[in-house]
Amino acid sequence: MDLHLIPGAVASAEEKEAVDRVAGRPATGWEGGNRRPKSEGHTATGGHAARDRRHLLLPALWAVQARAGFISPGAVNYICQRLAVPPADAYGVASFYSMLSTEKRPMTIAHVCDDLACRRAGAETSCAELGTRLGPPGAPVLKGAAAWHRSPCLGMCERAPALLLQTAGPNRTDRVLAPVDAAAVVAALGEERHGPEGDAAGAAARRSGSPSAPQTLDARHAGLRLLRRVGRVDPESLDDYRAHGGYRALRRALDLGPEKVLREVLDSRLMGRGGAAFPTGRKWDAVARNPVKPHYVVCNADESEPGTFKDRVLLEEDPFAVVEAMTIAGLATGSERGWLYVRGEYPLALHRFETAVARARARGYLGATVLGEPFAFDIEVRRGAGAYICGEETALFNSIEGLRGEPRNKPPFPVQAGLFGKPTAINNVETLANLPEILLEGGPAFAAVGTEPSTGTKLFCVSGSIARPGVYEVPFGVTLGGLLDLAGGLPAGRSLRAVLLGGAAGSFVGPEALAIPLTFEGTRAAGASLGSGVVLVYDDRDDLDGALLRIAAFFRDESCGQCVPCRVGTQRQEELVARLRAGRPLGGRAAEMALLDEIAQAMRDASICGLGQTASGAIQSGIRKLGALGGDGGGGGR
Repeated sequence: MDLHLIPGAVASAEEKEAVDRVAGRPATGWEGGNRRPKSEGHTATGGHAARDRRHLLLPALWAVQARAGFISPGAVNYICQRLAVPPADAYGVASFYSMLSTEKRPMTIAHVCDDLACRRAGAETSCAELGTRLGPPGAPVLKGAAAWHRSPCLGMCERAPALLLQTAGPNRTDRVLAPVDAAAVVAALGEERHGPEGDAAGAAARRSGSPSAPQTLDARHAGLRLLRRVGRVDPESLDDYRAHGGYRALRRALDLGPEKVLREVLDSRLMGRGGAAFPTGRKWDAVARNPVKPHYVVCNADESEPGTFKDRVLLEEDPFAVVEAMTIAGLATGSERGWLYVRGEYPLALHRFETAVARARARGYLGATVLGEPFAFDIEVRRGAGAYICGEETALFNSIEGLRGEPRNKPPFPVQAGLFGKPTAINNVETLANLPEILLEGGPAFAAVGTEPSTGTKLFCVSGSIARPGVYEVPFGVTLGGLLDLAGGLPAGRSLRAVLLGGAAGSFVGPEALAIPLTFEGTRAAGASLGSGVVLVYDDRDDLDGALLRIAAFFRDESCGQCVPCRVGTQRQEELVARLRAGRPLGGRAAEMALLDEIAQAMRDASICGLGQTASGAIQSGIRKLGALGGDGGGGGR
């Protein structure tokens, strides 16, 4: 393939070394090594093999940015030579992600979250102060060594407001700090700190529970399932995991065999916990029965829905459970390889899961013969780079494959043609975390918890104006009011204004909804949805109008732009919300509401994926149910 490399652009030695750590040393001049005129002057080799490694494109881009701070034209050329990818394709991928930069920038970047939970916790005040002290977002400070940017949700909502600090170079490090104010951001930019992000406070409190999951701190909640090891075990110790029941489920799965494991999952009636609520057993059965080989298991850990952080807590605190669950899924679906795609804003979760995979592999829990049995399964990890759309399953596949993270048309569905065009079982972290429980207690026993259509327990991400924010595990059927009581209720002197259920892609409900049972069927009957498990609480002093504008801006920013209804609709929606908030409706408020309904309907009917289809739900419900932006639901924003 004639790659048409960028003229005059040559990678530095450091950039080449970074790429070679991902792709290996080049074997020939055709893939970036020194050209040997006699043997390679007229023949080329390795083209097909190189193109088969395009899935290394995103890791290679990350490696260069981590070393040099940005992705230079020379680095793009070298990556393209190594992987036989046209430079236009590589640039299209690099420019797709918000965390990657194709322009030179400071080596240290502070990503300051200004999304929903952080916004109501004071992020806007902090950003205004940073603008005064450091200049506008992106402006170099500290003699050009650092800069700050606004960021969408960092998944640290229980400790809002949050900061992700990235430092490139030979001793690169990514770490998340929360809670922070402007002074803490400025101080962090001036620090020198090396190595992977740690959790000193969490390590010191180990075995006594985790503040991110308040139930684990209370002995009265001894019946937890998914959270029972959170804050109680060393997340980097395989022996500690086994001492707390780890890998008993995999041993039972191997004894049962694939068909009986699948039967247990079907009997459990486990529904997907990522938002779509598709029956997990049916999905796995379709993959297992597909004659096309190979099959793949994918764990979707691109938890980017504002207000969501449950999967982060599981990956940080109980990563071996996810490794074990993926292995069970591999056995049941006839897959020999699994992939976990984790969002780029989760450095500690990435570190903990990669450590768990490496230690499981070293001890025979992954590899060519799992636990000495004739069953092969291994896991690869991919780090996202800041794209909400990659939480959509087919966009995630494209991202792993080294393409732009844009959704595919369906059908075919993933069980028919998913990752690399092969049958794929894709589930999110929480869904998979239920697998050990199902195997140990049996599918029917699991189904006995909760309600008939909504079985088992559910993790909810409770944040906002609440006494004890964090991840809570409750059986399906608990009411919204009961969950808020479990989290300590609102602070003294505050009254409930609204609850955002399901995140930005969900909807708002008012105080009258406290009796809603938190089940798939219960929220559906109330015109809402559980979505990703977000329960973001707003009190009577919160700026609901500002929250709606932030949601509109979020969807405008995160639309991948592939389809016109979403690309244009999210832009026009944000403009409309901004006009209403400013009190300057175009043609009158009734005309604006009619236009909003028309935009929402067009996005629901014609968008390729769920982003456009759900981009108006929270805004419409906030206006109609709660009276935000001058609506009739009971008072405007504050």
